[in-house]
Amino acid sequence: MDTSLPFSERPAVPPALPEQVAQVFSSTGALASAVPGYAPRAGQIAMARAVAETMEDGGVLVVEAGTGVGKTYAYLVPALLSGAKVLVSTATKALQDQLFSRDIPELLQTLGIGSRVALLKGRSSYVCLQRLSTARVNGSLQTAAPLRLLAAVEVWAQATRSGDVAEVPAVEESVQVLPLVTSTRDNCTVSQCPKYQECFLYKARREAMQADVVVINHHLFFADANVRESGVAELLPTVNTVVFDEAHQLNEVGVQFLGRQWSTGQLLAFGRDVVFAGLQWARGLADWQWLVEQLESAVVDLQTVCQESGQAAPRLPWQQAVPSGVSAALWQRRMARLRVVFDAVKDALMQLAPAHADLQLMAERAEVLSTHLSNAELPAQGDWIRWIDNGTRLRFVESPLDISEAMQTRVGPSLALEAKTSWIFTSATLAQGAQMQWFLDTTGLQGARTLQVESPFDYATQAAVYVPANFPAPSSVDHSARVAQLAAESAQVLGGRTLVLTTTLRAMRLIAQTVRALLPAHLDMQVLVQGESSKRDLFARFQQPGTGGCLMVASATFWEGVDVPGEALQLLVIDKIPFAPPDDPLVQAHCSRVEAAGGSAFAEVQLPMAAIALQQGVGRLIRRETDQGVLVICDVRLVRMGYGRQLLAALPPMPLLRKEEQYQQALWALTRVSTMDPYLPYRL
Repeated sequence: MDTSLPFSERPAVPPALPEQVAQVFSSTGALASAVPGYAPRAGQIAMARAVAETMEDGGVLVVEAGTGVGKTYAYLVPALLSGAKVLVSTATKALQDQLFSRDIPELLQTLGIGSRVALLKGRSSYVCLQRLSTARVNGSLQTAAPLRLLAAVEVWAQATRSGDVAEVPAVEESVQVLPLVTSTRDNCTVSQCPKYQECFLYKARREAMQADVVVINHHLFFADANVRESGVAELLPTVNTVVFDEAHQLNEVGVQFLGRQWSTGQLLAFGRDVVFAGLQWARGLADWQWLVEQLESAVVDLQTVCQESGQAAPRLPWQQAVPSGVSAALWQRRMARLRVVFDAVKDALMQLAPAHADLQLMAERAEVLSTHLSNAELPAQGDWIRWIDNGTRLRFVESPLDISEAMQTRVGPSLALEAKTSWIFTSATLAQGAQMQWFLDTTGLQGARTLQVESPFDYATQAAVYVPANFPAPSSVDHSARVAQLAAESAQVLGGRTLVLTTTLRAMRLIAQTVRALLPAHLDMQVLVQGESSKRDLFARFQQPGTGGCLMVASATFWEGVDVPGEALQLLVIDKIPFAPPDDPLVQAHCSRVEAAGGSAFAEVQLPMAAIALQQGVGRLIRRETDQGVLVICDVRLVRMGYGRQLLAALPPMPLLRKEEQYQQALWALTRVSTMDPYLPYRL
């Protein structure tokens, strides 16, 4: 400021960022002018001011913002007003799209700001024009349906501006077409590619470098921390503020990317590419088709070992050379066969690699995979945790126990203050009650500023929780059948509007089967089940049911990231307390570390993890100030055990219905024409 001017003529000093932010959220601010029915929320303003202060001063802020606080705007408003370069990382690609396509554009218009915004995803989200040009002739697609989908992609690719395959939803869900039209780090030739200048992936990375706000996801952030392949590593030094939304998922995502991993799916994709490259550039010089058929057969045989050994666990500990619970003789025999047939493919590639750049690339991929196979024949190295994700494909993972060391080297509170950078971590569920210690310890953020903001919802009148007293124990063989009976009977009262969340896929399938058998056919009520259609399709049908109503049974990812406001969802049934599986390798390792230090593994590991998971599930019920609903948790431990009462106390403050009559009365109240009627029988 020019101090030689008279005070009255000096230019006005703009208010500090926290004051600017508070004005936007005030009753006379930009949001009140632009958003119909807007009313200031004390919690949202408190969070926004804390974010703004951290952005100005540097440092680390951890915020637990209850459902309905409006945390997205609470961090976006200061981020956009700051004028700094901001990186926003969220849990899923769907949430990325929501931020980029809806939330940020709406706020920019409201605030009158012209910031440049970019969306950056991983490789598999962008169509690869070079692979698309060869997908039709490589012989992988033999049936009509995938060929029709490929044709649709070819037409779409001529008009798309982003190249994001999410614009063609069926592609993301196609295990046949997606690998053919997208690239991986293994098969991308980078600047040697004839279509490099047109590449959508590298175009997105260039736009991210030039943008003011870049939206990524947690997977991308940690993948780059390990292999420095996604472009985020080059982006971070230019960023002033990093925001992690849905931060409760950071540790689970991070540990898988900070370590080393490979999969049988990679071996199968490698085989497909070998056939194509071999027939194109070295036809007749090796029997490529036969070699790869042997490789595919050996991979499939290895994948079936876990099922043949009776192991159905989603994760198998793998600290020794043979996975826990798997037949050692069978595993070693099939690994040995896989090694022999893989080496035959590798040897053929090495001999012919000088013939063409594509064959050289395949030979380099073979070297990397060969190293993975060699390591798989040995016990785990060092103090890292090793396991196998046991699904349709086997994924071999070796990782640190948590992300604390990695985060401290990149984020730690003292480092952030020295660099004047700011790191914001937020979620609706970061704590068990008033304690955030579990999150802070696993992420290495001890010493960070913390803030807890309560939900603005009036749970005392909007919802109630019912724990059936006369119910089988969770370990009982009758438990799932009784859950199904309760859900079916209750859904008939409500005309659907029911979501059942289970802690295991086995329980999900049993409950869904039983519900379908119990519901009278004349009701014509839809029973939707996770896995029977895409998540996008299931929720579209759930929110727009037919005259018979709708009941959905789901597990896993449906516990979070699901937003069904209004009357479409008014009954949420949870089958059990979501304790982590005791045989999960990461959980076992956490428990062992706590017990070795003289602590209680149950109190310091299992209980906090269960509390956060339960809060996430419960958060599906009430999404707006006008919502009404009933929560049922079919686990008698919540009222019989001391730790159960702790978990109940950590939930939003809903009235506890103790009798079945109270529960039935609450259900019937939801069927009235206006569920906002001031008389609410929940208070009984």
